Amino acid sequence: MSWILRLLILLLLLVWLSRQVRKPSGALGRRFVRAMGVGHAAMTDWALQQVTIPKDGVILDVGCGGGRTVNKLAGLAPQGRVVGLDYSAASVEVSRNTNAQEIQTGRVQIEEGSVAALPFPDGTFDAVTAVETHYYWPDLPANVREVLRVLKAGGMFALVAETYRGGPFRILYGIIMPLLGAAFLSDSEHRDLLTQAGFTEVETRHVSGKNWILAKGRRPTQGANLKVT
Repeated sequence: MSWILRLLILLLLLVWLSRQVRKPSGALGRRFVRAMGVGHAAMTDWALQQVTIPKDGVILDVGCGGGRTVNKLAGLAPQGRVVGLDYSAASVEVSRNTNAQEIQTGRVQIEEGSVAALPFPDGTFDAVTAVETHYYWPDLPANVREVLRVLKAGGMFALVAETYRGGPFRILYGIIMPLLGAAFLSDSEHRDLLTQAGFTEVETRHVSGKNWILAKGRRPTQGANLKVT
């Protein structure tokens, strides 16, 4: 096989991968979604241990992928309700299959939609999570403000990611993330993102030796009924 053909195959694989991580599609996309859910399970477990999920809360998982985080949240809120949202039809299908039992009981709802215009009224949720998804949001500052809008006063937002600029594997991810066209924020940029959107009690957390990051904040209780723009 010539080097030109190898390069062409590599470029085609990179194009396919960049599309699938952004918006999985088709049968391969559904498999990709399931694999990502398994691969991110340990990180998601760690992050959810760092936040308080009300047992009777109404919770939104933005970019729910294959629905594993939704399932975990439903277990943490046994008297509550969890909504998963994703703009990929393949992800919505897998997530509905993953949470079929909880959907039947009415405790879980999976919807197709975009973070750019969340299809929910102001002040709907006690908590919003976003796991391995903000890299590809169309307008990060505006989209984080949209998350703030749908949170109740004092509601919590937890953004979880496998990598951040300046982490232990900075050289590797410094190559990969630009190739994927993904946002690659530093620790301080994650905090600034939430603070500038209007969140309070903003902080970030990490695990030694890993590239994981949890950025979290709360919607202020003062002026919480004002429309967020």
